[in-house]
Amino acid sequence: MAKRILVLSASVGAGHMRAAQAVELALRELAPDAHVQNVDVLTLTNALFRRLYGSAYLDLVNKAPHVLGYFYDMMDRPRRAGSSRDRLRRAVEKLNLRKLESFLVDEPWDVIVNTHFLPAEIIAGLRKRRKLATPQMTVTTDFETHRLWVNQPCDHFTTATDEGKAYLVHWGIPADKITVTGIPIHPLFAHELDRATALRNQGLRGDRPVVLQLAGGFGVGPIEQIYNGLLAIETPLEVVVVCGKNEKVRAKLAKVAVPSRHAAKVIGFTNEMDQLLCAADLVLSKPGGLTTSEILARGAAFAIVNPIPGQESRNSDYLLENGAAVKINNVPTMSHKLAPLLADRGRLQALKDRAKRLGRPQAAYDVARIALRLAGQGC
Repeated sequence: MAKRILVLSASVGAGHMRAAQAVELALRELAPDAHVQNVDVLTLTNALFRRLYGSAYLDLVNKAPHVLGYFYDMMDRPRRAGSSRDRLRRAVEKLNLRKLESFLVDEPWDVIVNTHFLPAEIIAGLRKRRKLATPQMTVTTDFETHRLWVNQPCDHFTTATDEGKAYLVHWGIPADKITVTGIPIHPLFAHELDRATALRNQGLRGDRPVVLQLAGGFGVGPIEQIYNGLLAIETPLEVVVVCGKNEKVRAKLAKVAVPSRHAAKVIGFTNEMDQLLCAADLVLSKPGGLTTSEILARGAAFAIVNPIPGQESRNSDYLLENGAAVKINNVPTMSHKLAPLLADRGRLQALKDRAKRLGRPQAAYDVARIALRLAGQGC
């Protein structure tokens, strides 16, 4: 009988959903006869909870990122026995996710894969109350882990790094229930791509350093300021800006006068990130888990800008410790920092080589194989 595999995530930013999609695609490729369903759990709740849990995250990213950092650190502290804070949070989630609970109990699944901790916590609660017996696995999506990912019972965890695994062990997860796979990214990244082909497909020249500026799926951050800073660099560049779904910013940047020494291309949302990253020499971006994993998989040098306090600042630490990135602390000094790097092809290549060594382009397949084993269909 064909296995039934449920992939759950939550649309809190774009990364968790992209990880879920990557796992789904890998599962469909490895087990074409399986029934695979990918669900955003925030579609199974009311509009108010969806707004507070999902959209409010983006509001804080844009307007009060240090508030996010405060809560990230606070929630990473040990649970006190009978903690009213945790009790209240779980009660609110349970109250607003009754539709998800019904969906999980009423539908037969062989395994459930979570790329966000919210559904993992709901499932763990159902299993403790003996309302559900389905095995679940949790796929962490940053380079360090966090207490909120620890929801027992859970049959297996995957992490991006050995350090992330060690931290889960610290929280009481048995080491043999944790596999270091990397963060699952689109299966396209598992296939080698010739840079000349990528340049041609994207309409790029490639006769000077290609700098790719990313703004996330929703187009956030000081995009215009960063773009103008790149155009101020004296070294001739080929600049590509991906504005995501922020059409207002894309239209504004398209009108900016580009100095004759540079070439520039401004685009909106794209599904061809694997090709753009293959073409890029240097990427400017916030260090989200999925974006970082894609950059490493394609072996591009990374210039970190505006990491969100909390998970992204820890991702930044990982990259800097491993020599795969530089960090722009202040956007006004960006040109001062990047100009010598872009003019030094040897140093730029060293960053790219170290990034490539850290990349785990096969992560989605490795996660999918674990899921299939848990479902009783070895692969």
